[in-house]
Amino acid sequence: MNRKKFIKSSTLLAGSFYFTKNIFAKPEQTIYGHNNMRYTMDADWGKLNPAEHPVNDCHEMVQDAKGRILLLTNETKNNVLIYNKSGKLLDYWGHDFPGAHGLTLVNENGTEFLFVTDTVKHQVYKTTMDGKILLTIDAPLETGAYKKIEEFVPTETTVDTNGDFFIADGYGAQYIMHYDKNGKLKNYFGGKGEGEMHLDNAHGIVIDRRKDKPTLLITDRTRNCFKRFTMNGELLETIHLPGACVCRPVIKDDYLYAAVLRSPDLSKDGSGFVTILDKDNKVVSNIGGSEPVYTNGVLQPMSQAEKIFKNPHDVCVDDEHNLYVAQWASGKVYPYKFKRV
Repeated sequence: MNRKKFIKSSTLLAGSFYFTKNIFAKPEQTIYGHNNMRYTMDADWGKLNPAEHPVNDCHEMVQDAKGRILLLTNETKNNVLIYNKSGKLLDYWGHDFPGAHGLTLVNENGTEFLFVTDTVKHQVYKTTMDGKILLTIDAPLETGAYKKIEEFVPTETTVDTNGDFFIADGYGAQYIMHYDKNGKLKNYFGGKGEGEMHLDNAHGIVIDRRKDKPTLLITDRTRNCFKRFTMNGELLETIHLPGACVCRPVIKDDYLYAAVLRSPDLSKDGSGFVTILDKDNKVVSNIGGSEPVYTNGVLQPMSQAEKIFKNPHDVCVDDEHNLYVAQWASGKVYPYKFKRV
């Protein structure tokens, strides 16, 4: 074979190899997030047949000790959908929570229970894992802070190790109620007002045990921040998150995760993302959001950078540090999964 023919054959062979290689090559997945908290997205993870298992607003999600992922929706055909981590439907229940909003899981001496808040019924329920109601909390009229039941619109709960629990009235009068394990009111604090100790859209609450003493971390969504209180309701600090109307705080290991419903400008509906903070309150990653920037130690306003969410409402972190994101008023979409990379 002469030199000219050899070069032509080699070129054709190389081109054929390149073409064949690229036919079978998997397209690269987009990576979302920043620093060491990066993820790939699976928007098809939780999809079901909406005629059989519909969702309305996908409000909150938790993972139980069996590794199952529980989704709470205000669709009364099935208020709770239970998936495995691959997105297969395992079970479902619930027809009685038209205002299903907050979902909290608690383990009491090896037995798991759920707390469900209902913004339509103005009540909070403790249930078994299959939906049997064990305890019902009504509007705390005995405080004198509420004149009628409709003023109590609870959005979230958190449970202490002794069984005491706290309710955040995030869509009502903005108080935080502290109950003993039997449902007896022990204390309340917060309420709507202008001072730092007050709250405006106290959408979420969690007990933070990442440091020496447990504290209450509470959402102040309208003011774009989390506020840290003692367990007795004394304000300790404000964690400012400019540009982020944050939903409930979710803690896994050293990190704090939160869905950002939108940016504060109401004209930016559908401008949400997911934010992640370390235990020193520093934002380290935004999924679908702008890269966190600090100038002279001050966090600069954050915003949506990629249109992957409409109104993210909650984030669940599983035992492998993958994320599941539920969305509100987003066309009845099922949750998305984000795999840690």
